[in-house]
Amino acid sequence: MNISLVDLQSEYQHLKSEIDRAVESVLASGHFIGGGMVKEFQGELGGYLNVDHVIPCGNGTDALQLALMALGIKNGDEVIVPAFTFVSPAECALLLGATPVFADIHPDSYNIEPKAIEQAVTEKTKVIIVVHLFGQTANMPEIMEVAQKYDIPVIEDVAQALGAQLNNSFAGTIGDIGTTSFFPSKNLGAYGDGGAVFTNNVQLAEACRKFANHGMTTEKFYHHSVGINSRLDALQAAILKVKLQYFNQSLQNRKAHGRFYNEQLAQIEEIKLPEPLSGMDHTYHQYVIRIDEKVRSKFQKYLKDNGIATGIYYPYALPDLPAYESEKSFPIASQASKQTLALPVHPYLSKEQLSYIVEKIKEYFSG
Repeated sequence: MNISLVDLQSEYQHLKSEIDRAVESVLASGHFIGGGMVKEFQGELGGYLNVDHVIPCGNGTDALQLALMALGIKNGDEVIVPAFTFVSPAECALLLGATPVFADIHPDSYNIEPKAIEQAVTEKTKVIIVVHLFGQTANMPEIMEVAQKYDIPVIEDVAQALGAQLNNSFAGTIGDIGTTSFFPSKNLGAYGDGGAVFTNNVQLAEACRKFANHGMTTEKFYHHSVGINSRLDALQAAILKVKLQYFNQSLQNRKAHGRFYNEQLAQIEEIKLPEPLSGMDHTYHQYVIRIDEKVRSKFQKYLKDNGIATGIYYPYALPDLPAYESEKSFPIASQASKQTLALPVHPYLSKEQLSYIVEKIKEYFSG
């Protein structure tokens, strides 16, 4: 058996006829940048998230940069970011001349820890970036308490947790601005790059639209400010529009697979399973276990030899990297980078495949 970490081929075969028709309609229209298809998709995504403004853009990193630009981040400002995540939050802060200030994570959820955020606040802090990692919502009630206490806006990166909910609100709509990525492997993925910013704040939405379009608003070639060129193309919008129709079912499949692993692997003492915090939703964008760092590479090789793909997200905490080196230590993030391992959890896993994965894991730890 050969089980991949992500199976985009199976997804395409399930949706082939609808996706092919959608792509052909764009090709026939001759409108490849912007146009009706992009507007239709952004309207449907906004309706799904119950948010007033959706600004599609080129990718998830651009979405974060646009959000920071809309909030006026500039040279000398500080932006609080998780110590354990993909590089984009810290990267975007530095590209705008700001300083990323790292905060450690919760040992169970791997999400940024509210107490660590408060300890990182200074008079220069202008934004808090929350990443809902691996599909689980961060502790937004406590994070928003800290943000409101110090009057600091919050950006929520839901690239890995689009569709997750907390107290009847979608992740990404609780703070001031939400951002996401439509990278193919995401919960809602395109067949190329793509991203979006969403907010209920009309001023922030207008600023994001302006910055995404070279600093222009309605009058072509009239630039109000320095911007960037970041647009979702119509082909990707057409694909995403089809996939959005099946998004809830996709999330339910992920959650069912996560529950199956939780039930089947609960008795293996050597593995620490995902532990969603009380009241926090988990969509299982990744099913991430923790295993002793001395065992991880051997266990990963064993699974590979048995046809089971795995992934390490992420092999380094950001402050441990040369580009983002920090004098402070972040022990929980650093430990997580050495011990975490992702198992296959994509929506198109069969019961046979799931059972095989569990069987092989149990065999390994049974001796």
